[in-house]
Amino acid sequence: MQQNWSRHLRYTLAGLAGTTLAGLYLGYPAYGLTTGLGIYLLWTLYQTRRLALWLANPNATDEAPQSLGIWGDLFETLHKLNQNHLQTRDRLRARIDRIQESTNAMRDGVIMTDARGAMEWWNGSAEHLLGFRRSTDQGQYIYNLIRTPVFKSYFDAKDYREPLELNSPAKPHIHLQIQISLFGEDDRLILAKDVSRLHQLEQMRRDFVSNVSHEMRTPLTVISGYLETLVDNADDLPAKWRRAIKTMATQSFRMETLITDLILLSQIETAEQEENDTPTDVGRLIRQICEDARTLSGEDKHEIIFEAADPNLLKGNENQLRSAFSNLVFNAVKYTPARGRITVSWFTNREGGHLSVKDTGAGIDQVHIPRLTERFYRADPSRHKDTGGTGLGLAIVKHVLLNHDGRLEIRSSLGEGSEFICHFPAHLLVAVPAE
Repeated sequence: MQQNWSRHLRYTLAGLAGTTLAGLYLGYPAYGLTTGLGIYLLWTLYQTRRLALWLANPNATDEAPQSLGIWGDLFETLHKLNQNHLQTRDRLRARIDRIQESTNAMRDGVIMTDARGAMEWWNGSAEHLLGFRRSTDQGQYIYNLIRTPVFKSYFDAKDYREPLELNSPAKPHIHLQIQISLFGEDDRLILAKDVSRLHQLEQMRRDFVSNVSHEMRTPLTVISGYLETLVDNADDLPAKWRRAIKTMATQSFRMETLITDLILLSQIETAEQEENDTPTDVGRLIRQICEDARTLSGEDKHEIIFEAADPNLLKGNENQLRSAFSNLVFNAVKYTPARGRITVSWFTNREGGHLSVKDTGAGIDQVHIPRLTERFYRADPSRHKDTGGTGLGLAIVKHVLLNHDGRLEIRSSLGEGSEFICHFPAHLLVAVPAE
């Protein structure tokens, strides 16, 4: 390109020199120079017009305009750039089309919105699951189409670590799981998954556990009553039956405890996040639980310490809170060696209220912590016979906290004890009124 420019400059100067010499030969050198400049200017204007017309529609022809010198090089270079641009555009368009085709083949709904929630694109499954229409919904705010306050709050919170479950606005019998991801400048990629079958199976499981537990309670109560009578009159029984009767009574009591916990867990699960604005005095409640824990400790003589830095009240269901807190404290007593220390603390800060139960027990391996709140899961099954637990305590704690918008944090290491912390949001705290 540089060589062509130099050659073009030499040719131009040579042409001007020629017209000037011709004018000098005729006795008018100035006219000769002016004529040469005028011809060059007219030729340049003509090439410029050709360039403008071609740039207005470069794809009208497959070839670039033909010209001489630097203008020919310019046309050829621009033509090559345009061809490269078209090839790149076609490749990108093919990729976008393939991505859209693959996304449309998904059974999950996929929606793209901008930072404010205006809908930019969605696949066919989103139309089926959420009832969107391309003819009218393009550019609409998604929270105007999914008219659920909980979705609007979830969308604005930008905390998408946990998915949101709700019923489809177009088909209420479809239960959806909504997961949002941020990309770009706070744009949203929304994934809607049909979990109706899982939701139905979970409901069936809850109903089954609840119904079976209730049906088993009556006959087990009768059996336990007769066994208790036999134990009270064990001296009148043959010696070979006494041990069997006592063992049966013990196992019957354990079954009663298990059924009671199952019924309690079922009630807590079906209660969901019910509105309950009754303030609970956490300090008074924990003191009562600690007294019961000292009784449970008995001859082991655990050192149970309660610390309450703030006298705030907590809005919620007092019976559920009592179940959750007592499970944590009683577990600490069961799994802490004799004369060990258990510290129960209640404190508040800007994030809300926090109840900590810390013990000096054997601790828990990190591999077990993510599964501790599952029903019947045990980090050490061998402790079952010693503690007599049902394996449902932490599951009850988890669901109680879910009903109160809270969460459970577990800190533990082998040989260093354990700490269970219940976190409650700030909007559940109520200041103690001045006397």
